[in-house]
Amino acid sequence: MRLSATPRGVQFSVRAQPRASRDRIVGPHGEALKVAVSAPPEGGRANEAIVRLLAKTLGVRRSAVRMIGGRASREKLIEVEGLTPEQLRERITSITASAKGKAKG
Repeated sequence: MRLSATPRGVQFSVRAQPRASRDRIVGPHGEALKVAVSAPPEGGRANEAIVRLLAKTLGVRRSAVRMIGGRASREKLIEVEGLTPEQLRERITSITASAKGKAKG
């Protein structure tokens, strides 16, 4: 997964999966992070669900997560304010490892 440092924080790509059975961070998908949300894509509902889910799971304020590209596409560009690429990678690794452990248990 490619992470880019910005003056405000870090940018990364998200591969969206709307209308999933539940909201979750799936894990790396090529150079993007795959995120599944139950919301449909109509009316920007899936985009809002992705931003809320990322904020909650990364432990940052909702206002710290911005979708800066790809609103009408499955490939989205996200910026998270206040984190470094290393911090973001750590949190994503922790989230996906935890999800895999729950699936096995």
